[in-house]
Amino acid sequence: MENSAFARVKAACFSLSTLLGAMTCAAFPLDSDAQQPQKAVPMELAQPAAATPWSRYSDWPATDWKDYNTLANLASPAYAPPPKLAGPIAGDPKNGEKLAFDRGRGGSCVACHVMGKTTPALPGNIGPDLSTVGTWGRSDQKLFDYVYDPRSVNPNSMMPPWGAHKLFSVQEIHDIVAFMKTLKAPHVFKDELENPATRPVPVETRDNLDPFENDGMAAIDRAKLVYSRVGSQGKSCASCHAAPEKSFRTWAATMPRYEARLKKVIGVEEFITRHARSTTGDNLLMQSMDNIDLSIYLRHLANGTPIKVDTTSKDAVAAIKRGNALMTRKIGQLNFACLDCHGLANKWVRGQWLAQPKRQAVFNKEIAHFPTFRTSSSEIWDFSKRVQWCNVAIRANELPPDAVEYGDIELALAALTQGQKVNVPGIRN
Repeated sequence: MENSAFARVKAACFSLSTLLGAMTCAAFPLDSDAQQPQKAVPMELAQPAAATPWSRYSDWPATDWKDYNTLANLASPAYAPPPKLAGPIAGDPKNGEKLAFDRGRGGSCVACHVMGKTTPALPGNIGPDLSTVGTWGRSDQKLFDYVYDPRSVNPNSMMPPWGAHKLFSVQEIHDIVAFMKTLKAPHVFKDELENPATRPVPVETRDNLDPFENDGMAAIDRAKLVYSRVGSQGKSCASCHAAPEKSFRTWAATMPRYEARLKKVIGVEEFITRHARSTTGDNLLMQSMDNIDLSIYLRHLANGTPIKVDTTSKDAVAAIKRGNALMTRKIGQLNFACLDCHGLANKWVRGQWLAQPKRQAVFNKEIAHFPTFRTSSSEIWDFSKRVQWCNVAIRANELPPDAVEYGDIELALAALTQGQKVNVPGIRN
């Protein structure tokens, strides 16, 4: 028998359902494990779910890299062979050293290479140690070609096309090659922390569910206030979902999902925006504090639930295929793909540990903990913001948080991690 409180909530839902036509107030059954037909979830479908026009965060680089690929558009110049040298290179090796170590030029050569006795602290090892490159017998043209555009040697190289994408001028590359020709002795590291071959792999030992360790846990208390807040339509989240611990016990583990009415994949954050607009009247834009707090709360309720997203329907299969393809697309001035970094085996880029041997291992503890509190910036980032920063870091224009491409990538990653248990909020540097 239904008690009177439940009856009042149900009556309110049916009343709102009448106002919304064919849509119903109950987005999900109160018992999310119940096996019963699902009605159309009320969502606002016409407006963007993020701020428009989208504007990059003010403390991020402001450069417009419109001349290079993004996840949405192909714009980078087509490959062309490097120019031929008129004679031996006679560049300035001191200037070449300065340029090679300049972090303002795409992270510097030592992000991936050890480069002799003057190598700055914490070099990476994605590329070979170049400390003795001056003894390798490479011609000036060969060295120039590889720095100007490594695709001349390896079409799939993850090294940036420094000259072809205008990170360095031809003369500057002459200077870098002149510096490389002086490198003839192995670099001696003072300790194992400096040597990327012996540097200990970082191990995350912090308890992400400890509020003293993870400031992201404070989002749960904030979210409860938003959850019970009455919007302009006289309703709150609690009006239809009075027992969230039961209603949303497993729901977040099924997200993201393909939404046929929008013809795209949506995650928890976009769902919150669109569902709130149509039910409570609140406009909880993606990447706003209220949105992220609710996202953490709804996922936190599902903690311990294995991820189980749709991987079999026609639309989901197509989205996963697109997402996997996007992770191989070279984008930005640095010409990197997601898998150039996250498909590597046990490598360092400067002092940052990037990857594990298999894609499954790379991502299976990542997607399950978003949104995550980033201690380096004291901010909570949802999945789309994490990808946006990856874009900007490789000098590619990012997309709005509700971009179709981000949804496809999120579903592709979730598909790789089926069975991994939700564990939110995460904590990372």
